[in-house]
Amino acid sequence: MEKAEKRSSLIYLPLIICGLLFLTPFFIMIVGSIVNMRLPIGNPFTWIVNEKFTFDNFKYIFINAKFFKWFVNSLIITVIPVLTNMFFSAVLGYIFARKQFPFRDGIFWMMMAVIMLPSQLLIIPRYIMFSDFGWINTYLPLIVPEIWGIMGVFFVRQYMMTLPKDLEEAAQLDGAGDFTIFFRVYLPLAKPVIATVGTFAFVSGWNDLLTPLIFTTSEEMYPITVGLASLLTKEGNFSVQMAGSVISFIPTFLIFLFFQRYFVKGIAMTGMK
Repeated sequence: MEKAEKRSSLIYLPLIICGLLFLTPFFIMIVGSIVNMRLPIGNPFTWIVNEKFTFDNFKYIFINAKFFKWFVNSLIITVIPVLTNMFFSAVLGYIFARKQFPFRDGIFWMMMAVIMLPSQLLIIPRYIMFSDFGWINTYLPLIVPEIWGIMGVFFVRQYMMTLPKDLEEAAQLDGAGDFTIFFRVYLPLAKPVIATVGTFAFVSGWNDLLTPLIFTTSEEMYPITVGLASLLTKEGNFSVQMAGSVISFIPTFLIFLFFQRYFVKGIAMTGMK
């Protein structure tokens, strides 16, 4: 028993060390947000002892910025694509996993090949196209391209391929059509992977800085990432920067915390138990 305990402690020790290393940036961010420092000076682990705690950094952001407008903008350009992404990924994933039609695999892998292109390469063509549409400085260029995502389709397809075909055959014997099979059989079973797709889409959309930076031109249209970046560029205060990082981090943390159980199942692709 003692040997087993020593062995387990030796296994957990490097994991604890790695965990502490990963938590160090979060520690610096949180502590830096509640101290008054224009520049990060000294050892971050001594800030708690040497510096006075204050929430003036958060007050500064709320008072001297259009924070609530930026927050609403971020919700609009994130929540709408998340909902549509989850729905279309579920539909297309089901079609590519369970339905037979000509060139099905070829079409799917052509879609997957688009991922090979860095998104930065599409910025200029999209800007020219959206400018012709009159979409610049509106929500449309931030929502329309994100209505569905190829990686979401891939996740759902791979997940649904692990589900037994007997379920579909049994439903067909009972007279169920394609819509009934999808909504009553496959969709409930695919909740973990759909939640995973939604989590990825939310984190990606909420933290996106480059796309809204290119397509928005006024402070009224800024999401929280661009708004805080513009504010922090003017201010140049380390503690204010950390306070803005904490504010921006909270929604993604809550989403992951809420969907954690589904997220782990979706990543593992366990299918039915």
